Amino acid sequence: MNQSETIEFTNEELLGQINYAVNSSFTVIPAEYTSKSKVYLRTETLDAFKKMFYSAKECGVDLTIISAARNFDYQKGIWERKWKDGKYIKHFGADRAKAIMRYSSMPGTSRHHWGTDIDINELNDSYFTSTSEGKKVYEWLTTHANSFGFYQTYTSKENGRTGYEEEKWHWSYMPIATQLLKSYNEQISYKEITNFNGHESAEPLGAVELYVNGIDTNLK
Repeated sequence: MNQSETIEFTNEELLGQINYAVNSSFTVIPAEYTSKSKVYLRTETLDAFKKMFYSAKECGVDLTIISAARNFDYQKGIWERKWKDGKYIKHFGADRAKAIMRYSSMPGTSRHHWGTDIDINELNDSYFTSTSEGKKVYEWLTTHANSFGFYQTYTSKENGRTGYEEEKWHWSYMPIATQLLKSYNEQISYKEITNFNGHESAEPLGAVELYVNGIDTNLK
């Protein structure tokens, strides 16, 4: 998964504290490939996805990006809505944060900040396991996505993977994401994971060790 060229990333990039629209490393995703408007990816990620998109289409498989790069503020909006949601409000402190973190990242800890990760087609497991279309999509992805650089980072936890629950929809462009994760581990400390409800739970819950690094062991 390693590239010979070393790329340097700023803390702002790693934490999602940038404006993708004016960052030269990012490109807006054309409408053909996404259900959203004005969403971005790193240019290399988008170029790789385009190749995967057309290869899948030749096999009768339609791939649609439903979530791509999300900056700190966007992730904070997701987090804060869940923090106040009745589904989670029955929990307190770190327990509430942990409940949310089954599927959602704390702001500043999401791989979506990096512009290398995408959610494809649907955000629920049943689509990929119980519908004919979803089964076909997932079978194609698990067979072919790796050849385009995309890997399912949050796989089954049966083999001891930590952090988020399995997400069959979440795929990462690892040629760049591997370097971003390395930089994140070298540059980011818990004092920088702040400015949202429950941020004080980040370190006790191991947000970096168990969640940011809680990817499939074959990708580390």
